Amino acid sequence: MHLVLMGVAGSGKSTIGQALASHVAAEFIEGDDLHSKSNLAKMASGTPLTDRDRLPWLDVCAQQLADEPRSVLACSALKRSYRDRIRALVPDAVFIHLVGNERLLLERLAGRKDHFMKPRMLESQLATLEPLMRDEAGFEVEGDRSQEETVDHLFDRLVQNYDLEAPQ
Repeated sequence: MHLVLMGVAGSGKSTIGQALASHVAAEFIEGDDLHSKSNLAKMASGTPLTDRDRLPWLDVCAQQLADEPRSVLACSALKRSYRDRIRALVPDAVFIHLVGNERLLLERLAGRKDHFMKPRMLESQLATLEPLMRDEAGFEVEGDRSQEETVDHLFDRLVQNYDLEAPQ
């Protein structure tokens, strides 16, 4: 089982990803921790990453995901080409797109302390975002529920649609 929690900054990828990984006894992988120092510095300065910046990072994310047989990765994966790059190494990856309205996302970002992603960069992420296509394994979930409700909902959908087995 390889799950990827995707979406723009502030959508809950890390929070929900950690909780879901715990719920299904999987390894949690924080994609933000896998960025190069140069990527982190660029984002901290308010400069959006280019595809050239992201590709090596996506490769590291995919490798980390592939290395763990039961894992949950928090990774923006905003474009189809990024998800395809992950799927090239992890063909069974299921993408869970956490979505939220812009006001909620901005509130969450404004409440963060000491995080490289600044609220002003949300606009570029929303412009870059390519929602999941019908032929991609995965689904969309609104991020306006409580953490517990969201994890329960995700678990139910994964069991019903992707034969996720409960942990032993």
